Amino acid sequence: MPGATLLSSAPLTDAELAELQSLLDGVPAPLEPLDASGLDGFLCGVLVQPRPIPERAWWPRVLDVDGRSTPARFDAAPLRALVRRRHAELAAAIAQRRWFDPWVFAKDGEGGNADEAGDGGADAVRPWAAGFAIALETFAELLGSDDAATTAPLALVYAQVGADHLEDAEALLEAIDELEPPVDLAAAVETMVRATLLLADAAGLPSTRR
Repeated sequence: MPGATLLSSAPLTDAELAELQSLLDGVPAPLEPLDASGLDGFLCGVLVQPRPIPERAWWPRVLDVDGRSTPARFDAAPLRALVRRRHAELAAAIAQRRWFDPWVFAKDGEGGNADEAGDGGADAVRPWAAGFAIALETFAELLGSDDAATTAPLALVYAQVGADHLEDAEALLEAIDELEPPVDLAAAVETMVRATLLLADAAGLPSTRR
């Protein structure tokens, strides 16, 4: 489209990711922004919705989990530019149904197997899954489906954060009970990517995979 500005989907560098987290940390109280990992899961949850979610609808939740307005004096433009970059990168990966690297950060002492991590990587992926769940519960069309193709990947996400607070979640809770926990952090991360791509399929999103 003439005059349109194409958003870059170039991956953020480590320095840009650190800058993004610093900008999130600088969001003024009493707002409660997502951290980088939660933001990443949230964006994935937004992108797998059956209908596109406009930025004006999801952006306030990045700055505050309750979507409260930011003070007029707060300049969110630098943060917004970085978030848009990550959104574009994830959108491209999901459209192509290909692997992406979730922003999941192992804590000190977490290693590559369950014995070292102590929890199969659950602590590391939980913030990411929680961000995903915020998107699913804010834009709840997928949660309203009783299709098994939707319930199975939802269970992969909610196994990390719990679904007891959801209404009419019997099928989801049963699916969670049937899951085997991931054996290590790598498997936990892979599970989150798989859940994302399966939800994209379940939502009927077009695929550009060749």
